Amino acid sequence: MLFSHDTEHALGTVVDLVNTGPSVAGEDHLPDLTTLQEFVDHNEVSDVCDLDATDLEATLRLRDRFHELFQAPEDTEGTVRRVNAIVGEARTSPHLTDHDGYDWHVHFFAPGSRLAEHLAAECGIALAYVVAAGELDRLRVCEAPDCSRVLVDLSRNRCRRYCDSRTCGNRMHVAAYRARQRESAAR
Repeated sequence: MLFSHDTEHALGTVVDLVNTGPSVAGEDHLPDLTTLQEFVDHNEVSDVCDLDATDLEATLRLRDRFHELFQAPEDTEGTVRRVNAIVGEARTSPHLTDHDGYDWHVHFFAPGSRLAEHLAAECGIALAYVVAAGELDRLRVCEAPDCSRVLVDLSRNRCRRYCDSRTCGNRMHVAAYRARQRESAAR
């Protein structure tokens, strides 16, 4: 395991957040407070206050900022500036907790933080760990030609190319197989 459970969870949350955006999904999958609450529940974001319209607006702005990090992961200096800005603007208050059956771990968001601040702290710190580990090449955009979803490749050998092996990965493997079949039939 390269990163801790919390870091991997936060990285998954970043990916899920970015992949809700219209520039990735074709339409906005966080159009209202109901879908935002579903996102919070699905990603098991802990200690979230009641959501309101300002939470939605701030989270959508943060989503765009996180998306920028996946656009040019080879730009370490730019990524460092962006991550530092995101984390620097969030109220952070590192504290130990052992909620939901997990052993002691550190949360970085300040208690009582609004959702976007919570995500900026937790997900921003997770991305900072990726940078500090020299693992920015793990931040990727799906290689399927008709997909722009993002992913974090946490595989040991860094071989993950598609956002989902059951959809994009399977589709691309089937297309490659059919191309090989056509090529061998043409010989």
